[in-house]
Amino acid sequence: MNDAPDTGRGTRVRSPEQDWSHVHETMLMLELAAGQIDAAMTESSSSVDVLTGTFTSMAGCLQSIRADIAALANDGETGRRKAALEGATGEVDGMARQAIMAFQFYDRLSQRLAHVCHSLADLSGLVADPGRAQSRDQWVRLQESIRSKYTSAEERQMFEAVLDGVPVREVLQRFVNDMKTRGDDIEFF
Repeated sequence: MNDAPDTGRGTRVRSPEQDWSHVHETMLMLELAAGQIDAAMTESSSSVDVLTGTFTSMAGCLQSIRADIAALANDGETGRRKAALEGATGEVDGMARQAIMAFQFYDRLSQRLAHVCHSLADLSGLVADPGRAQSRDQWVRLQESIRSKYTSAEERQMFEAVLDGVPVREVLQRFVNDMKTRGDDIEFF
């Protein structure tokens, strides 16, 4: 039983009394996909914000610890302990840098997913309007709008390759391979 009010927005394929359209059903599924992506991004963003704050606080504490260690004598047992503590703080610093790289990856992922949500919404809007959906110029505008949202060369190259007819799976495999060979080049958008 469905208690939701009939707004005309829901699926129409489950009721034989209603006229249905593949366009309407496509738009509904596009909106759902975009909504699910957006909800996942919102949910994970709060966790990443907590982690970012934690690592920022840890960095402050680490600086304080290093200052205290620097004040220790370099000779005898104290010197040996000082060297061990300097090594440990170096390790923690390395781990913090790795975490920061992971946050940068998350930043990139969030922005790409936001682009996907906007593109799905734009596509849904185009498909929903029969006059626009049949216009070649409208499709070119949609493609230009999507292209303009990409901030990295890799995204633009992927987009162009798909428009040039390269299968999406092949384009994605190229992207993954390129990222593996590039290594740790992380950039904020």
